[in-house]
Amino acid sequence: MSGGETGPIGKNSNRIVVAVCLAFFTGMVGMAYAAVPLYKMFCQVTGYGGTTQRAEKQYAGRVLDRDITIRFDANTNGIPWQFEPVTRSVTIKIGETTQAHYTATNKFDRPITGRASFNVQPEMAGAYFNKVECFCFTDTTLKPGETLDMPVVFYVDPDIVNVPELKDLKTITLSYTMFPVEKKQPVAPAAGSSNKVPDSEASLGG
Repeated sequence: MSGGETGPIGKNSNRIVVAVCLAFFTGMVGMAYAAVPLYKMFCQVTGYGGTTQRAEKQYAGRVLDRDITIRFDANTNGIPWQFEPVTRSVTIKIGETTQAHYTATNKFDRPITGRASFNVQPEMAGAYFNKVECFCFTDTTLKPGETLDMPVVFYVDPDIVNVPELKDLKTITLSYTMFPVEKKQPVAPAAGSSNKVPDSEASLGG
Protein backbone atom coordinates (compact mmCIF):
# COMPACT_ATOMS: atom_id res chain seq x y z
CA MET A 1 0.00 0.00 0.00
CA SER A 2 1.43 3.40 -1.00
CA GLY A 3 1.92 6.21 1.54
CA GLY A 4 -0.89 8.25 -0.05
CA GLU A 5 -3.59 5.65 0.51
CA THR A 6 -5.72 5.35 3.63
CA GLY A 7 -6.60 1.91 4.91
CA PRO A 8 -9.39 0.78 7.23
CA ILE A 9 -7.27 1.44 10.29
CA GLY A 10 -6.60 5.03 9.21
CA LYS A 11 -10.28 5.66 8.52
CA ASN A 12 -11.26 4.32 11.94
CA SER A 13 -8.67 6.56 13.58
CA ASN A 14 -10.09 9.59 11.80
CA ARG A 15 -13.60 8.71 12.95
CA ILE A 16 -12.40 8.41 16.56
CA VAL A 17 -10.67 11.81 16.38
CA VAL A 18 -13.80 13.44 14.94
CA ALA A 19 -16.00 11.80 17.57
CA VAL A 20 -13.72 12.98 20.39
CA CYS A 21 -13.67 16.53 18.99
CA LEU A 22 -17.46 16.60 18.72
CA ALA A 23 -17.86 15.27 22.25
CA PHE A 24 -15.42 17.88 23.56
CA PHE A 25 -17.23 20.68 21.71
CA THR A 26 -20.63 19.53 22.96
CA GLY A 27 -19.31 19.32 26.50
CA MET A 28 -17.91 22.85 26.34
CA VAL A 29 -21.22 24.24 25.08
CA GLY A 30 -23.09 22.42 27.84
CA MET A 31 -20.71 23.76 30.47
CA ALA A 32 -21.18 27.29 29.17
CA TYR A 33 -24.97 27.05 29.53
CA ALA A 34 -24.67 25.45 32.96
CA ALA A 35 -22.10 27.92 34.29
CA VAL A 36 -24.57 30.66 35.29
CA PRO A 37 -27.07 28.52 37.24
CA LEU A 38 -24.27 26.48 38.81
CA TYR A 39 -22.48 29.68 39.89
CA LYS A 40 -25.75 31.03 41.35
CA MET A 41 -26.29 27.77 43.22
CA PHE A 42 -22.71 27.88 44.51
CA CYS A 43 -23.22 31.45 45.77
CA GLN A 44 -26.48 30.57 47.49
CA VAL A 45 -24.98 27.58 49.27
CA THR A 46 -21.70 29.19 50.30
CA GLY A 47 -22.67 32.85 50.61
CA TYR A 48 -19.90 33.71 48.15
CA GLY A 49 -20.08 37.31 46.94
CA GLY A 50 -22.35 38.25 49.84
CA THR A 51 -25.24 36.12 48.58
CA THR A 52 -27.76 35.59 51.37
CA GLN A 53 -29.63 32.38 52.10
CA ARG A 54 -33.31 31.73 51.39
CA ALA A 55 -34.71 30.44 54.69
CA GLU A 56 -37.05 27.44 54.62
CA LYS A 57 -38.38 28.31 58.08
CA GLN A 58 -39.32 31.64 59.66
CA TYR A 59 -37.12 31.36 62.72
CA ALA A 60 -33.69 30.08 63.68
CA GLY A 61 -34.85 27.70 66.41
CA ARG A 62 -32.68 29.41 69.01
CA VAL A 63 -31.81 32.98 69.87
CA LEU A 64 -28.45 33.86 71.36
CA ASP A 65 -27.98 36.42 74.11
CA ARG A 66 -25.74 38.42 71.80
CA ASP A 67 -26.46 41.56 69.81
CA ILE A 68 -25.58 42.27 66.21
CA THR A 69 -26.34 45.43 64.23
CA ILE A 70 -27.80 45.22 60.73
CA ARG A 71 -27.25 48.25 58.54
CA PHE A 72 -29.45 48.88 55.51
CA ASP A 73 -28.20 50.42 52.30
CA ALA A 74 -30.04 51.33 49.09
CA ASN A 75 -28.84 52.37 45.63
CA THR A 76 -30.35 52.92 42.19
CA ASN A 77 -28.81 52.13 38.83
CA GLY A 78 -30.45 53.85 35.86
CA ILE A 79 -33.97 53.97 37.29
CA PRO A 80 -35.75 57.26 38.18
CA TRP A 81 -36.92 56.05 41.57
CA GLN A 82 -36.33 57.27 45.08
CA PHE A 83 -35.33 54.07 46.83
CA GLU A 84 -34.25 54.00 50.47
CA PRO A 85 -34.54 52.09 53.76
CA VAL A 86 -37.08 53.36 56.28
CA THR A 87 -34.56 52.75 59.06
CA ARG A 88 -30.82 52.89 58.50
CA SER A 89 -29.96 50.22 61.06
CA VAL A 90 -31.38 47.93 63.70
CA THR A 91 -29.76 46.02 66.56
CA ILE A 92 -31.13 42.54 67.15
CA LYS A 93 -30.26 39.29 68.86
CA ILE A 94 -28.50 36.67 66.74
CA GLY A 95 -31.19 34.20 65.71
CA GLU A 96 -34.05 36.69 66.18
CA THR A 97 -36.46 37.01 63.23
CA THR A 98 -36.83 40.67 62.30
CA GLN A 99 -38.68 42.73 59.69
CA ALA A 100 -37.25 45.83 58.03
CA HIS A 101 -38.75 48.10 55.39
CA TYR A 102 -37.59 49.85 52.23
CA THR A 103 -39.65 52.30 50.20
CA ALA A 104 -39.59 53.05 46.48
CA THR A 105 -41.20 56.06 44.76
CA ASN A 106 -41.45 56.45 40.99
CA LYS A 107 -40.25 59.95 40.08
CA PHE A 108 -40.84 59.49 36.36
CA ASP A 109 -43.91 60.59 34.36
CA ARG A 110 -44.88 57.09 33.26
CA PRO A 111 -45.06 53.60 34.84
CA ILE A 112 -41.64 52.07 35.37
CA THR A 113 -40.79 48.46 36.25
CA GLY A 114 -37.84 47.84 38.55
CA ARG A 115 -36.03 44.91 40.09
CA ALA A 116 -33.64 44.78 43.04
CA SER A 117 -30.44 42.81 43.46
CA PHE A 118 -28.68 42.54 46.80
CA ASN A 119 -25.58 41.55 48.69
CA VAL A 120 -24.25 41.37 52.23
CA GLN A 121 -21.04 42.72 53.71
CA PRO A 122 -18.84 41.19 54.90
CA GLU A 123 -19.31 38.67 52.10
CA MET A 124 -18.61 35.66 54.32
CA ALA A 125 -21.62 36.60 56.46
CA GLY A 126 -23.93 36.02 53.49
CA ALA A 127 -24.02 32.30 54.23
CA TYR A 128 -25.53 33.05 57.66
CA PHE A 129 -27.93 35.85 56.70
CA ASN A 130 -31.27 34.15 56.11
CA LYS A 131 -34.10 35.94 54.32
CA VAL A 132 -37.61 34.67 55.11
CA GLU A 133 -39.33 37.23 52.89
CA CYS A 134 -37.76 39.55 50.33
CA PHE A 135 -38.67 41.74 47.36
CA CYS A 136 -35.37 41.01 45.61
CA PHE A 137 -35.43 39.70 42.03
CA THR A 138 -39.18 40.43 41.80
CA ASP A 139 -40.36 42.76 39.04
CA THR A 140 -42.27 45.70 40.52
CA THR A 141 -44.15 48.28 38.47
CA LEU A 142 -44.89 51.70 39.95
CA LYS A 143 -47.15 54.35 38.46
CA PRO A 144 -45.96 57.96 38.27
CA GLY A 145 -45.60 59.27 41.82
CA GLU A 146 -46.57 55.94 43.38
CA THR A 147 -44.79 54.83 46.56
CA LEU A 148 -44.51 51.21 47.63
CA ASP A 149 -43.53 49.69 50.97
CA MET A 150 -41.08 46.83 50.44
CA PRO A 151 -40.52 44.65 53.53
CA VAL A 152 -37.74 42.16 54.11
CA VAL A 153 -37.89 39.55 56.89
CA PHE A 154 -34.66 37.92 58.03
CA TYR A 155 -32.57 36.45 60.80
CA VAL A 156 -28.88 35.79 61.39
CA ASP A 157 -28.08 32.09 61.80
CA PRO A 158 -26.65 31.45 65.30
CA ASP A 159 -24.02 29.18 63.70
CA ILE A 160 -22.23 32.36 62.64
CA VAL A 161 -20.54 32.47 66.05
CA ASN A 162 -18.83 29.15 65.27
CA VAL A 163 -16.92 30.64 62.34
CA PRO A 164 -13.50 31.91 63.53
CA GLU A 165 -13.49 34.81 61.05
CA LEU A 166 -16.99 35.92 62.09
CA LYS A 167 -17.24 35.07 65.78
CA ASP A 168 -16.53 38.67 66.82
CA LEU A 169 -18.59 40.29 64.07
CA LYS A 170 -20.64 43.21 65.34
CA THR A 171 -22.21 44.63 62.15
CA ILE A 172 -23.65 43.26 58.91
CA THR A 173 -24.68 45.50 56.00
CA LEU A 174 -27.59 44.47 53.77
CA SER A 175 -27.42 46.40 50.51
CA TYR A 176 -29.97 46.56 47.66
CA THR A 177 -29.56 48.07 44.21
CA MET A 178 -32.68 48.85 42.18
CA PHE A 179 -32.42 48.88 38.38
CA PRO A 180 -34.94 49.20 35.52
CA VAL A 181 -36.44 46.23 33.74
CA GLU A 182 -36.72 46.86 30.03
CA LYS A 183 -40.05 45.81 28.58
CA LYS A 184 -39.90 43.89 25.30
CA GLN A 185 -41.33 45.85 22.41
CA PRO A 186 -44.32 44.07 20.74
CA VAL A 187 -44.14 43.00 17.12
CA ALA A 188 -44.87 45.90 14.75
CA PRO A 189 -48.54 45.91 13.68
CA ALA A 190 -49.44 45.07 10.11
CA ALA A 191 -49.84 47.87 7.59
CA GLY A 192 -53.05 49.77 8.16
CA SER A 193 -53.42 48.59 11.73
CA SER A 194 -54.32 51.25 14.31
CA ASN A 195 -52.78 49.36 17.24
CA LYS A 196 -50.65 51.56 19.45
CA VAL A 197 -48.09 50.53 22.04
CA PRO A 198 -49.26 51.73 25.47
CA ASP A 199 -46.86 54.02 27.31
CA SER A 200 -46.72 51.55 30.20
CA GLU A 201 -45.15 48.96 27.89
CA ALA A 202 -42.65 51.30 26.30
CA SER A 203 -39.06 51.13 27.42
CA LEU A 204 -37.57 53.82 29.65
CA GLY A 205 -35.88 55.49 26.74
CA GLY A 206 -38.96 55.28 24.47
